[in-house]
Amino acid sequence: MSARARPDIWNRTRGRRRVFLAILAIVAIVAGVLSVDAIRRHVEEEADLRTDAAFYRAPDPLPAGEPGEVIRVEEIASAPLGSTAWRFLYHSRDLDGEDVPVSAIVIVPDAPPPADGRTVVAWGHPTTGAAVTCAPSLDLDPFQLMEGVHEFLLEGYAVVATDYPGLGVAAASSYLLGIPESNSVLDAVRAARAIPETRIGDEFVLWGHSQGGQAVLFAAERAAQYAPELDLLGVAVAAPAADLTELMSDDIIDVSGVTIASYAIPAYQAAYADRYSPAELAAILTPAGASATPEMAALCLLSENARIHAIADPLIGRFVTSDPATTEPWRTLLEENSAGGSPIEVPVFVGQGLADRLVRPEATEDYVELLCTQGADVRFLRYTDVDHGFAAYAALPDMLTWLSTVTAGAKPPSDCR
Repeated sequence: MSARARPDIWNRTRGRRRVFLAILAIVAIVAGVLSVDAIRRHVEEEADLRTDAAFYRAPDPLPAGEPGEVIRVEEIASAPLGSTAWRFLYHSRDLDGEDVPVSAIVIVPDAPPPADGRTVVAWGHPTTGAAVTCAPSLDLDPFQLMEGVHEFLLEGYAVVATDYPGLGVAAASSYLLGIPESNSVLDAVRAARAIPETRIGDEFVLWGHSQGGQAVLFAAERAAQYAPELDLLGVAVAAPAADLTELMSDDIIDVSGVTIASYAIPAYQAAYADRYSPAELAAILTPAGASATPEMAALCLLSENARIHAIADPLIGRFVTSDPATTEPWRTLLEENSAGGSPIEVPVFVGQGLADRLVRPEATEDYVELLCTQGADVRFLRYTDVDHGFAAYAALPDMLTWLSTVTAGAKPPSDCR
């Protein structure tokens, strides 16, 4: 090696070292900012917990209000870096059209909105439980269940997430009841638009997982009639609880089915009290099932899972006396609350994990076939080795591509023949 070459190599090495050290410095700064922000969020989340009870207590008696009218609103100080969020209570309607208070969250990016306002992604969350305390917005981190929230914010969308009636604010449970769930989704969009700081326009997209899939599919079927002032661009679902008859028939023989039924039975008893007595709807339960249902219905799926298993595991195979999907009046009620009763006029995205043992792939395929026969434009994608819990995350990259197409006003590809 020549004497002349050594300094050149040294200079290049020093240059690489400077670049490397600069990168390390940037990483350290970013890590420091993120650490400080994580501490900030945790402190604010803990403070939120101390004020939740008062905020979620609806006025009694509840003043009259139109669907989507805001009852109260407050900013959430623990919003992720680069965003602003609010929790709010608003008016919605139950199965009989009666006024019901509901809680929700809206989060928007700090970037300036478009001139015509932000497009909204209305998120329908998967099952968390059926008791008041199981509301996602009551979590220490109320954004953690919003699958895709960070990606949506980066793309400039606002995200609205209802808790559904009966979660967060004391009211009758709406678990797996398509009409009140979908009302609460649509009214949450209305209410979020009424908060001036959100700068939300009239265009929105529906996105839901599992129970949330059922909620947003019902919302898509009913949006034009229930909320004609809003402009629905499309609906996307992952492993949707679309056909409740198949869901119950498939799952009633395992712990998931026992849990789902224990949440649904009290909700349906309250919602259909004018059609069936509580005893008629409870007649399908064995004595052991009837005894366990109230205790199960009071437990939250994510935070009390061990207790749920302790009660439900011994009841597998002896919770009900027959298949609810073939036993009246459950057969009729499950059909009424299954999606597909009306055509969907906007593009539909469906993602399904092939390893899903809760919402079986065959059930989703049957629902997609129904959509196709009704003339819908459906993008249907299957994901190998993906189970129920990860279905939305697996579908998210494809859903984002589909979302950019429908929000641009273009027609996405359809898998209907």
